Amino acid sequence: MNNENNGIVKNRVVRVLLLVSGWIFVALAAIGVLLPLVPTTPFLLLAGFCFYKSSPRFYTWLYANRLFGKYLLDYKKNKGVPVKVKAVTLLFLWVSLLVSMYLFPILWLRISLFVIGTGVTIHLLIMKTRKD
Repeated sequence: MNNENNGIVKNRVVRVLLLVSGWIFVALAAIGVLLPLVPTTPFLLLAGFCFYKSSPRFYTWLYANRLFGKYLLDYKKNKGVPVKVKAVTLLFLWVSLLVSMYLFPILWLRISLFVIGTGVTIHLLIMKTRKD
């Protein structure tokens, strides 16, 4: 990955804060892989931004990472998401949401879960679909 040092923040304290934030966002993205209500993509994009501003090494690592790298590059290049990934994601999302709504019969929570699920579904369906 070609990465220029032009974006690196000069202030050491800010750079350290960005680096720590980047790792927190990577951890949240990893949690998002397992929990459908935690968004993976925004956290990965935030981690990429933080690493771009603080550490070329970790920025390169993130985009070359075997778990997140291809996903990030495809998202960044607007290549789309495979049909199978969309289908599995939507299935897992809505099964998890419906189980959560059943287990926690609190009206505001049910409405919140439904709104979040609908937003994620719309975002996923709007994204370009790849047929591979």
